[in-house]
Amino acid sequence: MASPTVFELSASNGSNSVVSGGNGTFILNNTAEKTFTCRAIVVLQDTVFTSIKHLGSASDVKANYIAAVSTAIKAGAIITPADGNIFQKVALTSGSVALVK
Repeated sequence: MASPTVFELSASNGSNSVVSGGNGTFILNNTAEKTFTCRAIVVLQDTVFTSIKHLGSASDVKANYIAAVSTAIKAGAIITPADGNIFQKVALTSGSVALVK
């Protein structure tokens, strides 16, 4: 496999796959819960998450990825799912993120 470019995010979700955005992205910048299966969440501006849910689950797992869940995550942060999971639903209280397939 070629080395990732500066535009690619490496992710290890049970494989040595690379998340590049080549399969699509969605910019979430409102407070409605968005269903979009993705392998990375890139924070574009200071953002407070309402919920993050794994594929096939109704449980909010943001506390698995964010220590102080009511505090804004700074722009530039990249959140990738652990333990072979994939993100499916994301809702924001404020801010904006890029959901990367």
